[in-house]
Amino acid sequence: MTPTGLAERGITACIPSKRNRKVPIPHDAMLYRQHHKIENMFGKLKDWRRIHTRYDRCAHTFMSAICIAATVIFSLNH
Repeated sequence: MTPTGLAERGITACIPSKRNRKVPIPHDAMLYRQHHKIENMFGKLKDWRRIHTRYDRCAHTFMSAICIAATVIFSLNH
């Protein structure tokens, strides 16, 4: 999807442009920080083999595994 298509739908970019770009693209720094935290959480969840290979066939069992993994990850970091 093109950047203009995103703007037409009311979606703003939250990823900063490269430092060496001649005309920097404006972005919301607070939104990018929140986006970055979510991306890191998905990365940590994918460290769990059961989740990244999707062993569970049932959606509710898979969601339970995600909740358990998220709880363990959160409790280990605090």
